[in-house]
Amino acid sequence: MTLRFIGTTSDDGDCPTLYDIEDTDEILVQGERETNPEHLAQLRDVKGSETFVRVPRSLLTRYAPRNDAPELQPFAAISHLFSDFKHTAWRLETRRGYASDRNSPKWPRFLAGEDIARGPDNAWRDNVRAQTTQGKRFERVRLVDDPPTQGQEFLLASAPSNISAGEDIRYLTRTQSQGLRLPEYDFWLFDSKVLARFAFDDEDTTLGVYVSQDPAEVLAACQARDAAWHHAVRTEDFARRVRSTV
Repeated sequence: MTLRFIGTTSDDGDCPTLYDIEDTDEILVQGERETNPEHLAQLRDVKGSETFVRVPRSLLTRYAPRNDAPELQPFAAISHLFSDFKHTAWRLETRRGYASDRNSPKWPRFLAGEDIARGPDNAWRDNVRAQTTQGKRFERVRLVDDPPTQGQEFLLASAPSNISAGEDIRYLTRTQSQGLRLPEYDFWLFDSKVLARFAFDDEDTTLGVYVSQDPAEVLAACQARDAAWHHAVRTEDFARRVRSTV
């Protein structure tokens, strides 16, 4: 079963952290092991398989679930949000590849070494241009491995089309992401209010999204956005860095 990072109050590598155990109704708590013999003597109904950890109250207060777990919805269910948002649509991309990219007509051209930086407008770019003309922002941070995967190279090569439409796309290494304790799942965050977290199968195909306005989940996404955006570099700078290592 997969663990999903919920949030932490850690500083400088301290450990208090919460994880959701996906496909269950359980939470995994990470903290300092309780060793005080007086405390241990007061615990009740202890099984041999159980252990006990200490976590700050603020961790539970900040990230305790407040709403029922959201249900998986088709991605089309959030299509209206890409025009209805008021200020910012922000995306974190964490995967090493996407089935939608491999199924794109640009994929074989990319494999053949053709330039895919520019292309005709489509519905996505038309909407980006329409929204950014109104002063709204489309922003995303893409995590990249060292060396980049083929899927990550494809996205870097094709990024100029989206950037010319008005997106601000930036890049962050996976090592940096791990140091910042960013989530390991993709999401869109709209106006710091609505979170749409992606679900994928083992073949990188989008299964749908979990949509939430739970304050704890939205706060965690906002914190991830702020940390990622601070450290990420613009596409043109990252592309030069990649070319210099080839």
